[in-house]
Amino acid sequence: MLRVDVPSAMVHGAVEEGYGPVADAFRRNFALGREVGAACVVYRHGRKVVDLWGGYRDGVTREPWERDTMVPVFSTSKGVSSMAVAVLHARGLLDYDERVAAYWPEFAAAGKADVTVRQLLSHQAGLPALDRRLELRDLSGSATLAAALAEQRPAWTPGERHGYHGQTLGWYESELVSRIDPQGRHLGRFFAEEVAAPLDLDFHIGLPESADRSRIARIHGFRTWEMMLHINAMPPAFACAFANPWSLTARAFQNPRVLGVPENINRPDVQAAEIPAVNGIGRVGSIARLYGEAASGGAGLGFTASTLDALKSPAATPSRGLADQVLRLPTQYSLGYVKPFPAFRFGSSSGTAFGTMGLGGSFGFADPDTGIGFAYAMNRLGFHLWDDPREVALREALFVSVLGEMPQRPDTARAHARRSS
Repeated sequence: MLRVDVPSAMVHGAVEEGYGPVADAFRRNFALGREVGAACVVYRHGRKVVDLWGGYRDGVTREPWERDTMVPVFSTSKGVSSMAVAVLHARGLLDYDERVAAYWPEFAAAGKADVTVRQLLSHQAGLPALDRRLELRDLSGSATLAAALAEQRPAWTPGERHGYHGQTLGWYESELVSRIDPQGRHLGRFFAEEVAAPLDLDFHIGLPESADRSRIARIHGFRTWEMMLHINAMPPAFACAFANPWSLTARAFQNPRVLGVPENINRPDVQAAEIPAVNGIGRVGSIARLYGEAASGGAGLGFTASTLDALKSPAATPSRGLADQVLRLPTQYSLGYVKPFPAFRFGSSSGTAFGTMGLGGSFGFADPDTGIGFAYAMNRLGFHLWDDPREVALREALFVSVLGEMPQRPDTARAHARRSS
């Protein structure tokens, strides 16, 4: 893994009075040699209270990370993309408890006739992998992709189990959006016109040709074999399954094959494709702005009270428990988002928070109870599925030191419980 020394003078930004612990944690990440380049932005009640960036946009050429740097955020894209589906719900065009096939008749094939939108968005549909081999050219709303999605047979009985739909979730969302939207737009264009434009977000799902590529951070990643060297960070069962090309875990992340290598996200053709679950690229501040809007009621997105209540509500547990068939440990999902669970505590103690984490350490989420929209992203990939030490240090500083909310890390939570007993 690339490691560089970042001078303290290359760490920039500002925080409102009282938010100094977040800035201290951000600087500490660089001082400890954990970062190449990164940014962290926080909104509270619709107002930006933290705006931090620093290091190198490219650790090889040593080009600096600027305030307007855009960065690929891998699965943090999922939560951003799912806001487009929530907009359709707010407009009364989509019912989370309706069958997917009611909007998209071809989806009913191969035993999927009764799968609901809620089950699909909550990773319960049994569709984390596609049997039909895809090419990069197939990914942007093509008939080939639509057919592959529709013909896929579930890996388990929908609703009984769940498993992280690492790549496929975004494609299923995109095809569903195109069937519901009166203009027939797929998710990338719908997001650009109905979510990004109203909020003036600098974030893209499928990078347009007009984008200034000199602003994009270069991702410094790892190879599959390196995961085994960090078995203390990445769950052993997941790492072993990912290394087996025939496992459901590996198949969920490697079709098309180009997506199986994290650093391929730097390729212009990968960045231009529409992969709503994986290849969102934009400013970290735009992710925080979006979640901040949702945390503050979602008026700028046209959210209704029922839409926000749906996003805040507890996840529906699969009938056979929380064991994730892809990530190989217990998880919890709802409506395109991760919800807090014992091994991943985020936001306030109410459990109404919702967001998604990305490969390597990025994370964005909304916490309606505190009005917080939080986003962190970096270009040096770590090995944790969640709670990357760099990110969780920032979140802990915000929620514990600044807001006086619950501990965000399992170790501090245990210490807090001992003190309270």
